[in-house]
Amino acid sequence: MLATDAAQGQKRENSLEGDADHVEGAAHPLHVLMFGWEYPPRGEGGLGVACAGLVKGLRSHGVKITLVLPGERNDGDDTIRVKSALHPYDDVIHGIHGRHSMADDKHFHDLYGGDLGKAVSVFTNTAVRRTRHVKPDIIHSHDWMTFGAGVMASRTIGRPFIAHVHSTEMDRTNGKPHEWIFGHEQWGLNHASHIIAVSRYTKNVLTSSYGIPPEKITVIHNGAPIPPAKHLPKKDAKLRHPLVLFLGRLTVQKGPHEFLSAAKRVLEQRPDVLFIVAGDGYMLRELIERSCALGMQDSVLFTGKVGSEEARALYAEADCFVMSSTSEPFGLVALEAIAHGTPVIVSKQSGVSEVVAHAMAVDYWDSDKMADCILTILREKPLSEQLSSEAQHVLHTLTWERQAQNVIALYKTVIHSFASIPTPA
Repeated sequence: MLATDAAQGQKRENSLEGDADHVEGAAHPLHVLMFGWEYPPRGEGGLGVACAGLVKGLRSHGVKITLVLPGERNDGDDTIRVKSALHPYDDVIHGIHGRHSMADDKHFHDLYGGDLGKAVSVFTNTAVRRTRHVKPDIIHSHDWMTFGAGVMASRTIGRPFIAHVHSTEMDRTNGKPHEWIFGHEQWGLNHASHIIAVSRYTKNVLTSSYGIPPEKITVIHNGAPIPPAKHLPKKDAKLRHPLVLFLGRLTVQKGPHEFLSAAKRVLEQRPDVLFIVAGDGYMLRELIERSCALGMQDSVLFTGKVGSEEARALYAEADCFVMSSTSEPFGLVALEAIAHGTPVIVSKQSGVSEVVAHAMAVDYWDSDKMADCILTILREKPLSEQLSSEAQHVLHTLTWERQAQNVIALYKTVIHSFASIPTPA
C-alpha cells in the first residue's frame, strides 16, 4: 500500500467522502481513471485487445471510464490522448537483448530517441498533469509502462491504484530480464494498492520472481473474443495439404523455434503437411534460415505480418492451431482460433490452459509430444471435430461482461480498504 504524508492522507480522506454512494451506484456510477499504452486501432497485440474488451465490459455495467492513451488527438470526453513516443516495443528491445545496448540500436533510437526511460517518464508526467482535474474512484494501469502514471496519479489525486499485469519482463525475455525494465516493473507492483493478474500462471511469476505477496494479487482471466457470426467453410481436405498454423510475434516468448522443431518431427511421418508461420518479429530471418537448414523450405510458409482479416482467414482454414509459447500470461490467440472452429494445442506454460478444457496441452519444450498431438488431430477426424465443438463453450462463459463484473467487485473491495486506512496524525 502506498505510504502517504499527512497532507496526502487528508486529501484522500476528503476525496473519498460519499464513496459509499459511488461504489454502490446509489448516486453516481463508479468512475475509473485508466492508463494504457496499446489500444485499438493503434497496435494489434493481445494487450490492446484485452484493454478494449475490458473497457467495453465495464461500460456495459454503467462504469464511467476516463481512458488515457498515447496519441495525438482526443477521442471525445472519455478519452485523453497524450503525445508520447511510447510504442509496442517487444520486437525492438528484446531483439537486441543480450547483444548490445538499447541506445545503440537504430530501430530503437528511431522510436525512442535512444531512451525508453525518458519516453516513459514523459508519458507519466504529461498524463498525470492532464488528469489532475479528474475525480475518479479508482486508478487502473495496464502493464509496466503506465505503472508510473498510476502511482503518481494515486499520490496526486488520493485514490487507490490497481496494477493490471498482462505480461511481465520475465515472460518476454525467457527469464533474462532487462535490468531497468524489471526494476521499474517491480517498483510499480510494490506501490500498487492491489494487482490484477490475467492468470494463475502470471500470479506465480509475480510471487516467485518479483516477491509480491500472494494476498496482494487477484486473478481475473481475460474475456474471450466474440465468436464470428459463421465459420468460414474449410476447403475440401482432399484437394489441399493439411494446414498447421502458428500466429504471433516472432520473439523468443512465443516459442517459434519449438514450433519448427515439432514441425520437423511431423514431416518425418506426414510430408504432405504445410506449416504456416504468420507474424513478424526480430526472429524472422533466423527462423527462415533454420527451416531451410532443417530441409523444410518447401513445407513451411512464412507470411510476415498479417492483418485482422488475414488472421481470421488463416484461423478458419487451418486444421490445427499451435501456441508454443515459452511463457504466456494468457494467450488470446488460442481463443481466437477456437472462435473460428479450429482445434488447438497450447503450451502448459500459459494462462489460457487454465480456462480451456477441450484443448491439447503440452510443455513448450517437448517437441516430440507436440508433434504427436499435431499428428493425432490431423489423423483422428472425430477427435478433431469434438475438440472444435466442445472448446466453443469457453467463448460463451468467459465473456468480457462477466469478467468485468469480477473487476468491479475488486474495485469496490480496494476502494473500501483504501478509505478505511487511518489518516496519519
